[in-house]
Amino acid sequence: MRTGKKTRRLTVSALLVTVMLMLGYLENLVPTGVPGVKLGLSNSVLLLAIYWLGIPAAFILMIVKVVLSGFLFSGVNAMMYAFAGGVLSMIVMSALYKAKGFSPITIAMAGAVFHNIGQVGLAMVILETNRLVYYMAILMLAGLVTGFVTGTVTTLLMKRLPASMKPENWNQ
Repeated sequence: MRTGKKTRRLTVSALLVTVMLMLGYLENLVPTGVPGVKLGLSNSVLLLAIYWLGIPAAFILMIVKVVLSGFLFSGVNAMMYAFAGGVLSMIVMSALYKAKGFSPITIAMAGAVFHNIGQVGLAMVILETNRLVYYMAILMLAGLVTGFVTGTVTTLLMKRLPASMKPENWNQ
């Protein structure tokens, strides 16, 4: 990889992490009325990273976002839950992306649902209870709705962002 391409990749990665952090911060300011439910708009940026930078880079961006937002906004406990949800979500989104034939909307919906499963799963282990599984139905429904929104945002971003940001145009 040429130096210019490496620099551009690093710059785009830093920009994407910054946007994810900003969206995550703004989401914390918007009450949803349901504990544990967020819009997940930063996930649209993460999904964009899967398409543009590839799965390994997107996974690293997810880790960076979780760590930075944990230290900046929410603390270590929230960081653990975000990491559990993020890892499971990334695994599922990566598998669907690799499988081909799935739209960004479908991938985002699956990612949102599995993010919630990861978080509730960790909470069940930490709290040593399986009662939280009942709350899963609400979170899965919320995940489908928010995943639809983030998948739609990702689709729009891929169509509307400047061509110069897209990796296939970095050699020009």
